[in-house]
Amino acid sequence: MADKPNYRKLYHPAAFNAWQTIAFTGIVMTLGAQLVLALIGQPKPDGFHWLYVVWAGVFVLGSLTNLFGKPDDHHHH
Repeated sequence: MADKPNYRKLYHPAAFNAWQTIAFTGIVMTLGAQLVLALIGQPKPDGFHWLYVVWAGVFVLGSLTNLFGKPDDHHHH
């Protein structure tokens, strides 16, 4: 019987893999950029909201890899 997934890998940054870390950082930086744009009164560029969609997609794919990937299959060079 397969082990149950460790759901801590979805919300605890120390358990994130590289893709989740990149996506989390991207979301934080995008939020920061949106805040700066709002503070200086600049409009958001067209398509700015797509950054959130992309980062969320990267996070989901990284999460699936982290949850269901083989733990000893690291692909390091």
